[in-house]
Amino acid sequence: MKTINEAQDEIIDEFSVFDDWMDKYSLIIDMGKNLAPLDPALKTPQNRIEGCQSNVWLDAQYNDGIITFTADSDAILVKGIVSLLVNLLSGRTPDEILNADLYFIQQIGLNEHLSPTRSNGLLAMVKQMKMYALAFKAKAQ
Repeated sequence: MKTINEAQDEIIDEFSVFDDWMDKYSLIIDMGKNLAPLDPALKTPQNRIEGCQSNVWLDAQYNDGIITFTADSDAILVKGIVSLLVNLLSGRTPDEILNADLYFIQQIGLNEHLSPTRSNGLLAMVKQMKMYALAFKAKAQ
């Protein structure tokens, strides 16, 4: 499996093909369409990410030292953003997630091209994924 940084570099390469942000938004939306559906039973208040304008649900499972994330959103762009994070961080150890510097967000300009509420939502998603990693790491010790 690629390292988080190798996977981030691939994302940056994929986005560097486009100059126009409308094309980049389309790419993000397409990524969301490829996100595996979240079991409706997991769309609970406990799995809902606070700080997102849209509904975003994130579930994390921990098996054999690896965290697997699943997620969904009722907003197509947000679903694409969460799919980027799920694809990047799912299948990793808690330490890999906790030590990850998610530089791709700045590199592709995502932080500059989201509304303030969407940007806060993105930060809330990253924070929640790192909180899961911290909790699983603590439980494993």
